[in-house]
Amino acid sequence: MRLYYAFITGIAGWLGVSFYEFTTNAHYAGIQIIPSAERQLVIILFLFTAWGINQIFNDFLGLKEDRINAPRRPMVTGELNAKGALLLSLALLAAVALVTYFYLEPIALFPLIAGVALNVIYQYAKGYGILGNIVFGLMISMCSAYGFLACGPAARPLFTTDRNAALSLVWLMNSLMTYFTYFKDYEGDKSAGKKTIVVKYGIEKARWIGVFSSFLPALAFAVIYLSGRFTVTPGTTFWILAAITFGLEVQTGFLYFKNPVGEKTYYSLSANFRACACGQAALIALFNEQLAMMLFLLSYIFVGFLFGLYKNSEA
Repeated sequence: MRLYYAFITGIAGWLGVSFYEFTTNAHYAGIQIIPSAERQLVIILFLFTAWGINQIFNDFLGLKEDRINAPRRPMVTGELNAKGALLLSLALLAAVALVTYFYLEPIALFPLIAGVALNVIYQYAKGYGILGNIVFGLMISMCSAYGFLACGPAARPLFTTDRNAALSLVWLMNSLMTYFTYFKDYEGDKSAGKKTIVVKYGIEKARWIGVFSSFLPALAFAVIYLSGRFTVTPGTTFWILAAITFGLEVQTGFLYFKNPVGEKTYYSLSANFRACACGQAALIALFNEQLAMMLFLLSYIFVGFLFGLYKNSEA
């Protein structure tokens, strides 16, 4: 399941949950509706396990390049039975869909189905340069949409400038995060005909693209904030977490510029995943500063800790 990834989907979804509480607080048809602790726990549990469940399909569809990029990965070696894993994942997805429909909110099935579909599409989009990054970022943003819609009757209208802005930032941060993962996959992607940006332009140009791209989330937020897309006023906690996130993003760009190939390329992923998860937690500070601080610290600590448990870079 590669548990460090759980914080990518989990925090993205938690952003949706916290946003629901903030924006509705919650009024629907004149009645205040606050999602119960039990409902929130179920949603967050689904979101933290979402990556692991969906990753089985990703691994199965990416077997060709994984034979080069990750030859010790369980599905590649046969240690993990592909058919059994796929059936289990399908059963878990069906269970999540049923709970969503009967216990949570039926409308949340839309981002759930879209997320699964985008994961399949991603394996093919990955072969067409930046399209793969766009699809991947959109896929993770479905977690935020699911977290929001599953909480309760959605506030109307469904789309507001705040929600669009938050989703676009989640989309961008995850698109950037997956870009850096392509460095370690360069040889396998090239052999499999996957023309990622790194394959298309080569390592030398790609490392420079990475450096400049590491500034994009901060620039995007500046544009969104100055254009008045957010109707909330960021507090001190947000600016502190945003500044740290900016440092983590730039650090990631520097690490891949310095070591675009080799074993260190794999271990730099820890900084990459931390930057993404912490960036999403920082966005929560726009709506809930105390929760954001807690999730930011937990993401930073546990992404590094869990990543450290995976000692084999070929798996």
